[in-house]
Amino acid sequence: MLRKILPVILITCLSSLTNQPAFGSDSNDGWISLFDGKTLNGWKASENKGTFSVRKRDGIIVVKGPRSHLFYTGTVESANFTDFEFKADVMTKPGANSGMYFHTQYWDTGWPNKGFEVQVNNSHTDWRRTGSLYGINDVRNSAARDNEWFTQHIIVDGRQITVMVNGKTVMEYAGRRLSNGTFALQGHDPGSTIYYKNIMVRPLPRPDFPLIDYHVHLKGGLTLEEAIENAKQRNMKFGIAENCGLGFRVTNDEKLRPFLELLEGKPVYRAMQAEGREWLNLFSPNMIAKFDYAFTDAMTFTDKRGKRIRLWIRDEVQINDKQDFMDMYVEKIVSVLSEPVDIYVNPTFLPAVIADEYDQLWTRRRMNKVIRAAVKNNVAIEINARYRIPNKAFIKRAKKADVKFAFGTNNGGRQLGHLEYCRRMAKECGLTENDMFSPRPDGKKPIQRRK
Repeated sequence: MLRKILPVILITCLSSLTNQPAFGSDSNDGWISLFDGKTLNGWKASENKGTFSVRKRDGIIVVKGPRSHLFYTGTVESANFTDFEFKADVMTKPGANSGMYFHTQYWDTGWPNKGFEVQVNNSHTDWRRTGSLYGINDVRNSAARDNEWFTQHIIVDGRQITVMVNGKTVMEYAGRRLSNGTFALQGHDPGSTIYYKNIMVRPLPRPDFPLIDYHVHLKGGLTLEEAIENAKQRNMKFGIAENCGLGFRVTNDEKLRPFLELLEGKPVYRAMQAEGREWLNLFSPNMIAKFDYAFTDAMTFTDKRGKRIRLWIRDEVQINDKQDFMDMYVEKIVSVLSEPVDIYVNPTFLPAVIADEYDQLWTRRRMNKVIRAAVKNNVAIEINARYRIPNKAFIKRAKKADVKFAFGTNNGGRQLGHLEYCRRMAKECGLTENDMFSPRPDGKKPIQRRK
């Protein structure tokens, strides 16, 4: 059948989203339900309205009947989405055909005249299967089955579209230009029966300032070329960082040179991740100054007993008294913030054994001590997408104190995500361009200004 789709051009293979651990109460996942499980409030059907009904006993939308489309018209984002994640649990009956539209608008009859359709079809005569970006990047083999619930997850970020089925990426596409609009569910024909439930959206707000990820690593096989293309398709810029310090591959100036040469002339920032507290004894000021910026965290330090601890390694962390540990840890952070770095990353990270008590342990007094040290030393604080820290309360306090912020993924492999937590915190905390970090020019870098 005919579908009218926005013009698009280029297909690429890019990194997809990964779920990351969260440590604070403000580190929730940000998903918003679009369906109350009882009514079609906030939705509007086109022709043949009876094609859509709600089965209240199990909270599902039943799609069965002649062609019709059910458009979201509710209050979330005023039903106008640009960058987002959208997902729903779906079950198809044999021979069924349906679809999830995005960037569309209400159309009272026929196929929607605007937007993209992601196919829902596991056994219909149409060969384009579940996960296809219909008519643009089609999938021939379905990743789901009839009569079984599956989750279809659509991610739109900049020019990049990713479709996942049951957590597995089945389609990636990058177009020259995307648009905006609402969502719609398709009733295709009288012979198709489909069930939908748990219909959710997670907006990816794009701030009114350049979107920069200052904390990207070439790990898990991710190449520089792939990272550059990923940033391009999402209208972003990356800072590519090398881990430098004891226990890592790079431990001196000579081992740093190949990394700097690799990034020379590339459209990325060159970043040094200073590991441990020994880094200043391993690298010369002249070599450190060749980077656009340097950052560090407080996840490696020596405790009161002289034991070197890495907080992300469970076996190295022993906490007998949580309050005593936190007081010691905050003092370590304050000390770290006196080092000649531009950004404090992975801020307020807690080891796994006490991570669930993040909001109780990070008291106002402790937050204020860290924030004062950041202000005193002119160090920006990272809003970290991987760990979803610091929490909203910390960010608001830091903003009030005129701290600068930087966004960072801190990826552990190929998957870079979409800075979802950073973007949401920027919106909820009212961050502007004036609140954001910018690399310092030569001669004014912290290592050059250090006494």
